[in-house]
Amino acid sequence: MSDAPHRRFAADARSLLGLRKALLAVSGGPDSIALMHLAAHWAQTAPGAPVLAVATVDHALRPESGAEAAKVADWAATLGLPHTILLWQGEKPSQRIQEAARDARYALLVDHARAIEADALVIAHHADDQAETVLFRLTRGSGIAGLAGMARVSQRRGLPLHRPLLDWRKAELLAFCAGEGLAFLEDPSNADPKFARARLRRLGVHLEQEGLDADALNRLAGRAARADAALASLTEKAEERLDPNFDGASCRLAAKALMTEPEEIALRLLGGLIRRVGREARLRFDRLESLGARLREAVVRDEVFVATLGGVLLRLDSAGQLTLSPAPARRGGGKSPGLDADNGKS
Repeated sequence: MSDAPHRRFAADARSLLGLRKALLAVSGGPDSIALMHLAAHWAQTAPGAPVLAVATVDHALRPESGAEAAKVADWAATLGLPHTILLWQGEKPSQRIQEAARDARYALLVDHARAIEADALVIAHHADDQAETVLFRLTRGSGIAGLAGMARVSQRRGLPLHRPLLDWRKAELLAFCAGEGLAFLEDPSNADPKFARARLRRLGVHLEQEGLDADALNRLAGRAARADAALASLTEKAEERLDPNFDGASCRLAAKALMTEPEEIALRLLGGLIRRVGREARLRFDRLESLGARLREAVVRDEVFVATLGGVLLRLDSAGQLTLSPAPARRGGGKSPGLDADNGKS
C-alpha cells in the first residue's frame, strides 16, 4: 500500500499535535477502523503526537453487538492500543432511537475521555458524512449554522472533538482498508429504510444525477461555514454595543436596541443569551425564529411580552427592558409553560 494515506493523515491530524492524550471512538465500521490504523501509525512516527486510547460503544440494540465490540477490542490490541467497551445500559426508547443512541454514545465517550484524562475525542466522520449531514439539515429547513455542517474541531460538553478525516471520501477509506487487508464490521441499520439517513443515502443516487452530489454539498457546507463565521463576528460586535447586564443568573438588555440590529444578528444574539442563561447547548432554530418575531412585534407596539424558550423566561416590560432568567419549575418538575418549554436540536 502506498504511504500517501499516512502522509495525508499526518497533515490532517496536525490539530492533535501537542495534546497529551486522545480517545479514538471506534465502532468497528470501515471509517473508524481506518481512523484507528492511520492514527496508530501517525502516533508512532509524529513528534508531539498524543498517547492514544480507544473506546467502542455497545448500544445493546442487537444481539451480536457485544461480540462485535469485543472484536474491536482485539483489533485495537494488535496495534498496542488500550481499549474500553462502553455499554449503553437501561431501557431504550421506542421512538427516535438513532437520536437517542447518538446522544448516549457521545455522553459515554465524553465521560470516559474525562475519566482517563484524555484531552480530546477523535471521531471518524468523513466527507460523505458531512454531505449527508448537510442534506439532512437542508430537508429540515436549517439555518446557515446548520448548513455549515460539522466543524473539523468542535466542542462536546467542553471536550474538544476532532474530525481529521472530514476531507476523506468514504471510497478512499474503504480503499485504504482493502489495501491494508483490514477487516471491519457492517452495521445493518445503515441500510434500514425506517431511518431517515438511510433513506437519504438512497435518495442521494438520484440527486447526484442532478448535480447535487457529495462534492456539491461539501462546497455548500464550506460556504455556509464561511458565512456563519462572519455572522458570528458581527454578533459578537453587536453584543459589545448592547452590553447586556448580567446579574447573577439573569440578564437584562434594551429590547429596542436589540431590534435595531439586522434580524439574523438579533436572533443569534438572543439565542446566545438564552443558551447562556438556560445553560442549554441547543435550541431549535424555528422556535427561536418564532420567539424573535413575536418579540419584535411587541417592541414595535410598545407591548409587554412574556415567553419561555430553552428553560429561560423572557419578560419585556413597559419600559422596553428585556429580562432573561431561568424559568421556574412547574408543578411536577417540568419547566414553566410559554411559547416553548421544550429543548430540541438545531
